Amino acid sequence: MEHAQQPGTEEGIKNELVSGGGGGAPYTLAFSPEHVACVCEALQQGGDLDRLARFLWSLPQSDLLRGNESILKARALVAFHQGRYQELFSVLESHNFEPSNHAMLQDLWYKARYNEAEKARGRPLGAVDKYRLRRKFPLPRTIWDGEETVYCFKEKSRNALKELYKHNRYPSPAAKRNLAKITGLSLTQVSNWFKNRRQRDRNPSEAQSKR
Repeated sequence: MEHAQQPGTEEGIKNELVSGGGGGAPYTLAFSPEHVACVCEALQQGGDLDRLARFLWSLPQSDLLRGNESILKARALVAFHQGRYQELFSVLESHNFEPSNHAMLQDLWYKARYNEAEKARGRPLGAVDKYRLRRKFPLPRTIWDGEETVYCFKEKSRNALKELYKHNRYPSPAAKRNLAKITGLSLTQVSNWFKNRRQRDRNPSEAQSKR
């Protein structure tokens, strides 16, 4: 005889809440906010945003869940996935998120702004279009530590790139990997920065206008 899933375990919560119990009605809060947050994180990591959306719908209205960062982050992801951008912006502006979540939430903020603009204009955005949108819709302080960014990079990251460029315009793969680790950028971002900077320096008039 098979044992039923024990309530309070992650799998038990998933089975009961995500399935909706067959009736489709939200449950009363039978589990702690910590358990609910655990399931939100697990579903996010699994990348199943449709199932995450069903899980969020199944949750009851409860004061215990208000302000739970894992749930708010899940709501933001689902809102972006479903194209409900105004809801996404509202969630992101409603809570001071932990710095560890800032990069992911900033990415959602900007991508949603870009998607809205592309839909309204009926064409893909160029780099200048995106720059103007970032200026028009700056990040809320709820998902931003206040440090200025330049060309999407934080100033300290850009300074590290410029410092290495002074000494070596063609850094080795190992040097670029080390720089990526120091700055928190991806290897592709580092490589593209060097490529673009070399290209600007080969065109003095363009380089002068960018400085």
